[in-house]
Amino acid sequence: MKQTHPKKVRDLVDGVLLLDKPVGLSSNDALIKAKRVLNAKKAGHTGTLDPFATGLLPLCFGEATKFSQDLLEADKTYDTTVHLGQTTDTGDTEGQVLETREVNVTLEQIHAVLARFRGPIKQVPPMYSALKRDGKPLYEYAREGITLEREARDVIIHKLELTAYEAPFLKLSVTCSKGTYIRVLGEDIGKALGCGAHLNALRRTQVGELTTDRMITLDELAAHAAPLSLLSPVDALLSSFPAVQLNAELAKRFLNGQRLPLGKEPSIAVPAEQGRVSVYLDDKLLGTAILGEYSILAPERLIAFTPQ
Repeated sequence: MKQTHPKKVRDLVDGVLLLDKPVGLSSNDALIKAKRVLNAKKAGHTGTLDPFATGLLPLCFGEATKFSQDLLEADKTYDTTVHLGQTTDTGDTEGQVLETREVNVTLEQIHAVLARFRGPIKQVPPMYSALKRDGKPLYEYAREGITLEREARDVIIHKLELTAYEAPFLKLSVTCSKGTYIRVLGEDIGKALGCGAHLNALRRTQVGELTTDRMITLDELAAHAAPLSLLSPVDALLSSFPAVQLNAELAKRFLNGQRLPLGKEPSIAVPAEQGRVSVYLDDKLLGTAILGEYSILAPERLIAFTPQ
């Protein structure tokens, strides 16, 4: 008779882990490892980092997964090293070298080219990406030797600074909008300089308002005596939102999905501008809401919490 083992019971863990993803590990594998250490029931990440990239990968657990979409939309900051004079089929170090050319560019030329890539630009997504065509990721077509037409997309390069140049390596700091491929940016800079390029290294240092201050490695997480203490609270994801404090009665109505006319509540401080807000009862996050005309508060995503 086949022996069955009871399924391991996972814990209800809520919070955000700011992981320093190592090189060579996919974002999903990093999530699985962290989830196992924390014995968490529910987890998700906030947008992938390429396996060759390192740095800030916010992982969401439990109730925090309800707000992970906000980080997908957020601006991101990277430190990157561009290898001039050499192109690869993937645009990074993991690909096969396609062409090697002499690098003979001046600092003046580099600064002039970088200026062309600041602000709103158009960018063609790479074939080696997870974007799907007919339900199939582009990288699967690429591995079969198939190249498909891709439409250029609008992205914004908020900051593009040269931090060092020792030929053939160009070190840059980049802050960009969602949907930006740093690999493509590196390739396009190399093309504009006339020598081609690929990314030699990529490290993410900021996602929205989240920085590397509390970032830890998987090894540090596994070795920690109380790994749950390393989690940031759920509302770490919402630090850029104005906060609305409700009283106990309004909190009950809010958690029941009711729209609240805050203009009729003189004891409630209402933010000056309309838009998305985080909503609290004392220090307990209740969820997010849309603050609309006439100070109407419309519930959006709610935390599983019942006021006492």
